[in-house]
Amino acid sequence: MRSLSLVGTTFGCSASGERLVSAARDGDFQEAKALLEYNPRLAKYTTFSCRNSPLHHSAAQGHHEIVSLLIESGVDINLKNYRGQTALMQACQYGHWEVVLTLVLFKANIHKTDCLNGGTALHLAALNGHSCCIRILLADYIPSIPTFYKLVKKRSRIEEFVSESSEGTSLYEIINRPADGGVTALHMAALNGHVDSLCLLLDLGASMNVVTLEDGTTIDLIGAGSTPLHYAAYGGNPHCCQILTAWGASLTAENEKGWSPLEVARLWNREWLEEVLSAHEQQQTMTLPSPYLSLPLMSVVKIARECGWTGGSVSNCTDPCAVCLENKCTVAASGCLHELCTRCALYLCSNSNTSSAPHAPSGSIPCPLCRHSIVSFKKLTTTKPLLQPPLKQNSSLSCCSCSSMPRTNTQITQETIPLSKPKPASQSLRSQKFLSLKLENNLCTRGTDTIASIVRRSNLQKYSRSSFRWSNAQLKGRRPWLCSSNRSLDSPDVY
Repeated sequence: MRSLSLVGTTFGCSASGERLVSAARDGDFQEAKALLEYNPRLAKYTTFSCRNSPLHHSAAQGHHEIVSLLIESGVDINLKNYRGQTALMQACQYGHWEVVLTLVLFKANIHKTDCLNGGTALHLAALNGHSCCIRILLADYIPSIPTFYKLVKKRSRIEEFVSESSEGTSLYEIINRPADGGVTALHMAALNGHVDSLCLLLDLGASMNVVTLEDGTTIDLIGAGSTPLHYAAYGGNPHCCQILTAWGASLTAENEKGWSPLEVARLWNREWLEEVLSAHEQQQTMTLPSPYLSLPLMSVVKIARECGWTGGSVSNCTDPCAVCLENKCTVAASGCLHELCTRCALYLCSNSNTSSAPHAPSGSIPCPLCRHSIVSFKKLTTTKPLLQPPLKQNSSLSCCSCSSMPRTNTQITQETIPLSKPKPASQSLRSQKFLSLKLENNLCTRGTDTIASIVRRSNLQKYSRSSFRWSNAQLKGRRPWLCSSNRSLDSPDVY
């Protein structure tokens, strides 16, 4: 009887876990919240086939509110699936910068590598040209100082001015970290012709002299010993080649096959690169900073972690944020001293792509109220740090025994603040209240879905159990590691 009870518990929790996976995939915040209020341990549920958790599904689909809800429920933020990819990697792969920002605020590990190619989240963001994700990933390593771009431009010892993590990793090491075969993020951006990502990586100190290696794990048609300019010549984007040569990339460098960038272009019929790569004397031209460089991001991220990014309700203050009119002001911009809420400051630093004035410091963000250049944000004296303890990171949940959970009637409330533009009050879910529920803990042993009365079932029939498994079409549609395809990413699949 004990074994039958355990089997019933497992199947009951598995059914609820699959419903949470479906809610995370569909972006159904209300259903996900109701499931987690009943059983917060469902946040650690993982599918048996590919170890994808609800966090992986919501990150791949860009549902940052559900991502925040799952993290607050105690899910392991650095959990990997069978491919060794974390939720941060999947968000960077599909360019969901709001999910990336949410995960970075909760201190997701950006140094994790996948099991197939040894690539990090930075490699996946550069591979697909998501410059906004690159800037957020490196928020803890780019100091909010006006001379940052000049220091990198002169190739000074920028490591002395850059914040280091607990592991002592510097910005230069992160930017130039190689994946399998010695391929760096700069190689990825150059190969696929992502000009914005290429410029941003160069502004942050990416090396143009790093060459690939022959380690027996990567099939490289260009050959070992290739520089990013070799990869740009193979990719065929003339703008990328011009930018690399303007930054000082060698036109005569040869790989282990004896090929120069010009010979690589000729071998793969890139005739339009002849003029760009055949200059007898390499000319140094003036390079402009990337519009994706954001200096104030580090300062506002630190404030958000310390004091939260909600800032309190507008009903409790007489001078709300002039941008959203929803939260009270918590930070002040350097220079103009205009006050904003932390959420608006995060959105401004993450999504702004233009500088305020020609003579403004490179990487500064224009103030939305006066267009003055902002280099950093400062915390207001009235902004108090959070008193709640740090979140605990637990391991994944394969089989849970709900009969061992303590019985409680306490209402669990989770508040999530969207990091995008404010929505009308009629569409906001933050104002909705969920009734506290009194449920028996031993109901899960019946082997059926025990909370059918509190969760909407409108979207449940769209998904069969076979939809959570791999199909032949999905296997054939896997994206290659080096070359990104041109398929639409509006509805990404989670493997």
